[in-house]
Amino acid sequence: MGCRRTPVPVRRRRERRGASTADALEAAAPNVVWTLDFQFDDDEQGKTIKIASVVDERTRECLGGRVERSITGDPLTTHLEALTAQRGAPEVLRCDNGAELTSQAMADWAGEKIGIHYIPPGSPWRNGYVESFNSRIHDECLKINSFYSLLHARVIIADWTHDCNHYREHSALGYKPPAISAQYCSHRTETRSPQLT
Repeated sequence: MGCRRTPVPVRRRRERRGASTADALEAAAPNVVWTLDFQFDDDEQGKTIKIASVVDERTRECLGGRVERSITGDPLTTHLEALTAQRGAPEVLRCDNGAELTSQAMADWAGEKIGIHYIPPGSPWRNGYVESFNSRIHDECLKINSFYSLLHARVIIADWTHDCNHYREHSALGYKPPAISAQYCSHRTETRSPQLT
């Protein structure tokens, strides 16, 4: 007599989706829209290196980047808070639906001062500025360097980012580097509350 197998239910992974608190604004001036995304690499021991890049959509400048083994909501918001203390807060932060970005820490940090616009899952082209930056850092830095430690990765990535901001000409900026173009950007914005949805 044969043995009947009971089918094991397949658990479907729940799709995480953040609730946007702001519309998808156009970055008509510096500091209106910041965009944020993560990238991963490994060091020579096979340990993970996680990179968080924050880019101003108008100036194409990389405003900050955290390089760690792991980046959760609390250290990420600490980094964002340091950037806003230095540069002022953006009206909107555009990002995907990763766990760090939909965390309570992120919601608490943004509060009512900064709108968050989550792109739809599986739509990286909706966050094109930071995707373009990630593509450059991957091809020009991560792909050609071998990191022997986390500190080594931090130094090399920081040097590359500084070079990209201050010396790499950008066609969309009239062939000026992002940091130089930002100094002469004639479009400025007054600090105002984001268009909350």
